[in-house]
Amino acid sequence: MKVLVTGGAGYIGSHIVKSLGEKGYDVLIYDNLSSGHEWAILHGDLIKADLGDQALLDSIFNKYSFDAVIHMSAFIVVDESVREPLKYYRNNFVNALNLLEACERHNVSNIIFSSTAAVYGIPEKDHLTEDTSLHPINPYGASKVMVEQALKDASLSGRLRYISLRYFNVAGADPLARIGQARKDATHLITVALRTALGLRSHLDIFGTDYPTPDGTCIRDYIHVDDLADAHILGLEHLMAGGSSAIYNCGYGHGFSVREVVDKVKKVTGVDFPVRYTGRRPGDPPALIADSSKLRNELGWSPQYDDLEYIIRTAWEWEKKYSRGR
Repeated sequence: MKVLVTGGAGYIGSHIVKSLGEKGYDVLIYDNLSSGHEWAILHGDLIKADLGDQALLDSIFNKYSFDAVIHMSAFIVVDESVREPLKYYRNNFVNALNLLEACERHNVSNIIFSSTAAVYGIPEKDHLTEDTSLHPINPYGASKVMVEQALKDASLSGRLRYISLRYFNVAGADPLARIGQARKDATHLITVALRTALGLRSHLDIFGTDYPTPDGTCIRDYIHVDDLADAHILGLEHLMAGGSSAIYNCGYGHGFSVREVVDKVKKVTGVDFPVRYTGRRPGDPPALIADSSKLRNELGWSPQYDDLEYIIRTAWEWEKKYSRGR
C-alpha cells in the first residue's frame, strides 16, 4: 500500500513514517523541511517541495498511485499565528486545499488529517468529546477548523473519506532515541523543561499559578508520540477497509498540572533547574483533557505508553543525544 505523508520529516510526522515503515507500508514523504529534517526519515523516500506548488503535486500524483494521504504539513506555533495570521491561513488552509484538490483530481479518496485540541478554544468543561463546541481563539486553531469543514463538505459530496485526529499535548520520543523533537524554537512544556535541565536555557517559566486547579497551574493531557502514531495507523486501516469518515480526540483521558510535569522532569533528569513564576498567558484554559473513548471504542485504540515518567524519560534520552549533535 502506497501512502503519501506530507510533513513526514517533522516531529510527529517522522514517528508516523517510522510506524508505517515498520508495518510494511510503502511511504513517500513530501516536506519542504521548513521545520523538519531529512535525517529524521527512517523509512521511505523524500520529495523536498512545498504544497503551494500545484504543478509539482500533480506530477507526483501522476507518477505514484497513492492509496491514502496523511496530511501533517502545518505551522503550529500559536503565538506566531497571532502575529502572522495570513501566513497560517496560507499554509494551513490554502495549501491543504491544494492537496485535497490534487487528491480529487487523481482519485485518492482516503485522507488522514492532523488536527488539534486548539479547535476547542477555551471550553466550559475540562473533559472534551468530539461533540464539544468549536471556538478557536487563535489563527492556528481556526485554520484547523477550516480544513475540518472542507473535509466534511468534500466527504458529503462523495469524493473522499477522512479521519481527523485532534491531538492533545504530544510528547516523548522514539524509545531508541533515533528521532524526537528537533525544533530549536520548541514551545512544548516537557521539551522546554528538559532543555532547561541540560543548561540550554537559563530557567523555565511557569505561566500562571492562580488557576482553579488543585495546585493553581494549568492541567494538560499528555500523549506519547508513538501512541499517537498508532492512532494514525488505525485510522488508515479503518478507511482502507471501507470505513466512514470520523473525527477522534487523541489523548489519554487524564491530565497533569504544569507543576507536576516540572517535578517529574526534575526527578527523571536529577537536575533541580531554576523555575520562574510569572503571569498567565492570554488564552490558556485551566484544563484540557481528552475524552478518547470514541477512538478506543470505534478503532480499538489501546495506548501502550500512558505513563508520564516514561514519556519524559524517552524525551530525555532523545534531548541528551540531540544536544550532542545526535
